[in-house]
Amino acid sequence: MKKIIPLFFPLFISISLFSQNKLAYRLFDIKGKKVSYKALKKQVLKADIILFGEFHDNPISHWLELEIIKDLNKSENLIIGAEMFESDNQQLINDYLSGALNFNTLDSMGRLWSNYKTDYSPIVEYAKKNNLPVVATNIPRKYASKVFKNGGFQALDNLSDFEKKFIAPLPIDFDIELSQYKNMLDMMGDHASPDIVKAQAVKDATMAHFILQNYSEGDKFLHINGSYHSDFRQGILWYLMNANSTLKYMTISTVYQENVQKLSKENMKRANFIICVDSDITRTF
Repeated sequence: MKKIIPLFFPLFISISLFSQNKLAYRLFDIKGKKVSYKALKKQVLKADIILFGEFHDNPISHWLELEIIKDLNKSENLIIGAEMFESDNQQLINDYLSGALNFNTLDSMGRLWSNYKTDYSPIVEYAKKNNLPVVATNIPRKYASKVFKNGGFQALDNLSDFEKKFIAPLPIDFDIELSQYKNMLDMMGDHASPDIVKAQAVKDATMAHFILQNYSEGDKFLHINGSYHSDFRQGILWYLMNANSTLKYMTISTVYQENVQKLSKENMKRANFIICVDSDITRTF
């Protein structure tokens, strides 16, 4: 006897299969609306400077960074900047990219992060292959440490003129009322100190300084940094806007959620685009 298949059966199969799909991440816009990578790419192409806020141990962030770099490199005069490299190591980075320096020397002298090989090497190797500049934007950690341990920004006053070349021009503007800085103090509780927030601020100011120092009209500058450094249009972007408000800035942030189908209220407005990653995803370190 001929079997009769109900009309709703294909729909049931389709819904069942969809419910079994496990999404590693979803993209959302600033209002929490789901968007495609195509929509993200369209806006990236319109911006002058893009701050890509990552979690340093997140493989989705690192993969998307490289994908955006590849797409930008098709038609743009691209510059890559990174929090992961300290400004006094710029010559080492340049020499490595030009082939004048081997990786072992860069590794031993460049104070590379422990996750460099898994997370940042693919980007640097792509830049090397495609003759793209990589800018070391972060303040040397020894100077940020001085700010924290030796009395705030005043600890930088005694640096030599040569040492001051590697940080943002003094004096450093600072607004303790910015919510991200206030949250840092709240999270630390009884151990809170304005000087640790100032150490964060001098990093933000220095990264903004070297972004603008290396940007020229017509360039596309993609900067990779921890999300906290640019969330809610603060941190690096606050300093960029204070220095030059005429450029087109765009921010990307990364968040973790148990459910990536809907962006939670606290994660809305963090950036122009938010990468919502499943909280169970494997971390790189």
